[in-house]
Amino acid sequence: MTPRSEIKFLEGPQSRWQDFRYLIKVTMDFIRGFRALHFVGPCITIFGSARFNEDHEYYQLARKVASEVALLGFTVMTGGGPGIMEAANRGAKEVGGRSVGCNIVLPVEQKPNPYLDKWVNLNYFMVRKTLLLKYSYGFIVMPGGFGTLDEFFEALTLVQTRKISDFPIIIFSKEFHKDLIRHIEFMKSRATISPEDMQQFLFTDSMDEAIQLIKEESIGRYGLKPKPPKPSFWLLEKKIF
Repeated sequence: MTPRSEIKFLEGPQSRWQDFRYLIKVTMDFIRGFRALHFVGPCITIFGSARFNEDHEYYQLARKVASEVALLGFTVMTGGGPGIMEAANRGAKEVGGRSVGCNIVLPVEQKPNPYLDKWVNLNYFMVRKTLLLKYSYGFIVMPGGFGTLDEFFEALTLVQTRKISDFPIIIFSKEFHKDLIRHIEFMKSRATISPEDMQQFLFTDSMDEAIQLIKEESIGRYGLKPKPPKPSFWLLEKKIF
């Protein structure tokens, strides 16, 4: 999918045939994602910026967080790229955990990082976000930019509106997110969100607090080992791990 074709689709009504062709391409992206990720097991998805390198404190924080999550038995899922995503996948692999990614194809190519057991390349952000949500029992938000905040508020909105289960959403680094915290408090003061909505997420700097919440709200409420799906011979499926 070229950037221009996506821009054209979003400019307004196209011919019915063009819109139908676009729908088929989106559907194929979903099918490719479903086939790649069907057997990854229960995941915790970690969001964060692609722009932090290995020397940055947030890279090292994400690496440590992912290691702790993997030790709980979860598969660590990310957007599959560099920066925080790489750090999280790396942290999982370093402790013998499972590591998967949903990589987005961009005009300036974003390559899958080298710490992935399995990944899928996707053309559409809406498909990618759906897959990052679909297989996860919780979400960890590390410092990032527009994309990270988009993913955070998408997950939060779906929990708030009960489109997905009440999975924990954990945001690391109070210092980085202090203005976001202030703005959310402002929205509450103006009644654009409800006081109880503040219970849907946790801002923290504590690894122990984050891991305890995952134990209580992900494992405690939903269990870690749902009945695993069986590969289908006629679909040429096989388990990943």
